[in-house]
Amino acid sequence: MSAVRPLHATGTSPAADPASRAPAARPGRPARGRRNRWLPPQHGAWAMLLLPYVAAVGVTGPRWLHLPVLGVGLAGYLFSYYALLAVKTGRTDRVRPQLLVYGGATALLGMPVLLARPAVLGYVPLYGVLLAVNAGHARRRRERALLNDLASVAQSLLMVFVVATVAEVPPADLVGVAAAVGAYLVGTVLYVKTMIRERGSAQYRWASLAYHLVALAVAVVAGWGPAVAGVFALLLLRAGVLPGRRLTPVRVGLIEMVGTLLVLAAVVTRWA
Repeated sequence: MSAVRPLHATGTSPAADPASRAPAARPGRPARGRRNRWLPPQHGAWAMLLLPYVAAVGVTGPRWLHLPVLGVGLAGYLFSYYALLAVKTGRTDRVRPQLLVYGGATALLGMPVLLARPAVLGYVPLYGVLLAVNAGHARRRRERALLNDLASVAQSLLMVFVVATVAEVPPADLVGVAAAVGAYLVGTVLYVKTMIRERGSAQYRWASLAYHLVALAVAVVAGWGPAVAGVFALLLLRAGVLPGRRLTPVRVGLIEMVGTLLVLAAVVTRWA
C-alpha cells in the first residue's frame, strides 16, 4: 500500500541521441499519464483502505461525521503516497501540486472531525510511527518489504478505532472487528506475494499456508462465529490451491475483491 514509484521513468534524454528516440505514444497514453500523476497505480490499496472503514461503520452504525472521516482517510492516503514518493526520489518539486491539494483536503476535511471529536488526536502518534516506518523503507527503496506492508496494514486498521471514537462507541468494543479484518489483510499480503512478486518461492508459499491455518484456528478459538470461520476456511483453500497457477494480476485482484466482500459481510454480521 505504501509502495512508491517515480511518476516518470528517468534516464538519458532522447535529445542526446536522436536514433534512440522512442516511438510516438499511442493515443490514450497521455491521459493515463495524467491520471497516474494524481491517482496512484495501486489498486489493491483502495480495498485495504475501505474495508476497515466500511466494516467499522457497519458495526457502529453510520454517523454524519463518518463522511469527513472517510474523506480524511482517502485524502490522507493520497498525500502520504506522494510524500513518500518525494522521500524516495528526493524530488519534492515533481509532486508539489499533489502535496498541496491532498494535504489541504486532509486538513480541511479533518477540521469538523477534530472540533467535534478531539479525542481522535490520540491516534496521531500511532499514525506517525507507522508512517516513519514507511518513510524509512521508501528512502532505502525497499517499499515492497514485508515489514513495510505490515505497517501499511496497521495504518488501515487504525481506522476501525477512529470510526468507533467518532461514533462515541468504546474502541474496545471493536477489537474483534479490527482483529478479524487485520487477520484477513495480513493473509492477503502474504498470499498476493505468492501469486506475483514471490511466485515460485516455496518459503513464501509455506509461510502463507501456515499463516492462513493459524488465522482459521484463531477465528474458531476466539469465537468469531461460523460465518467468519467459514470465510477463513475459504481463504486457506485459496492460499493452498491458487499459488503456482499462472493468473494475471487482474484475476488475482478480482479474486481478492470477492474475498474482501465475504470478510466484510461476515464481520458485520458477527459484530453488528
